[in-house]
Amino acid sequence: PPPRCAQPPGTNRLRGLGHWRTLLIRWMLIIFLALLLISWATPLLRKLGLGRLPGDFHFKAFGREWFIPLASTVLLSLLASLIGRLI
Repeated sequence: PPPRCAQPPGTNRLRGLGHWRTLLIRWMLIIFLALLLISWATPLLRKLGLGRLPGDFHFKAFGREWFIPLASTVLLSLLASLIGRLI
């Protein structure tokens, strides 16, 4: 019967883990850079009015201030989608 794995016989099954590790490290780096960019751009976006749209919620609960920017997230997502289609 043919082998169950898609790799040719005699190859090491664990060899593919290096590829996954590289992808994981790459995604972790992308997420870190995105969070860094967002934290840097937040004051600028607030000056432009994002974070104060009608669908952005800001409230106090459990002794802490909470901020849920739903409308700003949708607007930025649409903007990123348009930029992605143009490029």
